[in-house]
Amino acid sequence: MEDSDDGPSLPTKQNEEFRPFIRRLPEFKFWHAATKGILVAMVCTFFEAFNVPVFWPILVMYFIMLFCITMKRQIKHMIKYRYIPFTHGKRTYKGKEDAGKTFAS
Repeated sequence: MEDSDDGPSLPTKQNEEFRPFIRRLPEFKFWHAATKGILVAMVCTFFEAFNVPVFWPILVMYFIMLFCITMKRQIKHMIKYRYIPFTHGKRTYKGKEDAGKTFAS
């Protein structure tokens, strides 16, 4: 399947099946990698060689940089479809006013 930003596409051939949600990373691989990372991090805490002093503003900048890199695709998608997650500045539409007569039965 093609790797596009628009998501999955409709089938173009008769024998193709439409799959609206295709995982890029299977759940087992995710949990395996997460568990392995946590175990390696816990083992590293037992050795003094890994106790490196770090200036905290550098960690904050590193976190912001990683967040922007990982959210780049989602942010591009939000900008493309003009999605604003906050209600401030959004247009509000009013429905039709009730101008008709009510009928009693």
